[in-house]
Amino acid sequence: MKTERIEKMCGGEGHVIIKHVLGEKELNGKCGLYAEVTIEPGCTLGYHEHHGESETYYILSGEGDYNDNGTHRPVHPGDRTFTPSGCGHALANTGDTDLVFMALIILD
Repeated sequence: MKTERIEKMCGGEGHVIIKHVLGEKELNGKCGLYAEVTIEPGCTLGYHEHHGESETYYILSGEGDYNDNGTHRPVHPGDRTFTPSGCGHALANTGDTDLVFMALIILD
């Protein structure tokens, strides 16, 4: 699995660590991403919009503040988020441990 560390992802604070569970070949042109994502304490994934694709997060551990098109709500392990095409979202780690989630981007 390929792992990458992205600084200031989508204009966020700090960095995000992405562990790609599937590569381009396995995604087969049907998905844009299937990965485990880690946001360390004090870091955020900045607000961004999706066009021609949707994205779902499944929270594995940690806690955060999820910005769903301007509406904020807390997220905890077991929570799921969904951002359809034409909408945006962001996620901030609000805890003192890593916020870890699965991210799935499905192409329209």
